This record gives sequence, structure tokens and C-alpha cells, in this order.
Amino acid sequence: MTYAPQRLYEEVAYVAYHFHWGLQDILDLEHPQRLRFVSEIASINTRLAEER
Repeated sequence: MTYAPQRLYEEVAYVAYHFHWGLQDILDLEHPQRLRFVSEIASINTRLAEER
């Protein structure tokens, strides 16, 4: 299965922006693990936005 390059860039940018992790650290994650971090970051952002 091929993973869409644009989606990969979006995930990497999202995690890098919020966690300040390096490119290689993020790329070393398995896809499900990376998606889990994306999901957790989104949940945190949603919760913070609702608290404002």
C-alpha cells in the first residue's frame, strides 16, 4: 500500500509543529503510531479551544 506523500507531509508538519520533534524521529514512527499522535494533538487543540 502506498501512502500519499501530501498526507505524510501534513502529518509530519503537524507533529513537528506541536511537539518540536525532528523529521527523522517522526518518520521513524510506524504509521499507526504517527496517526495516534496526530489524533492526540487534535484532541488537545480542541479541548484548549473549547476552554477559551
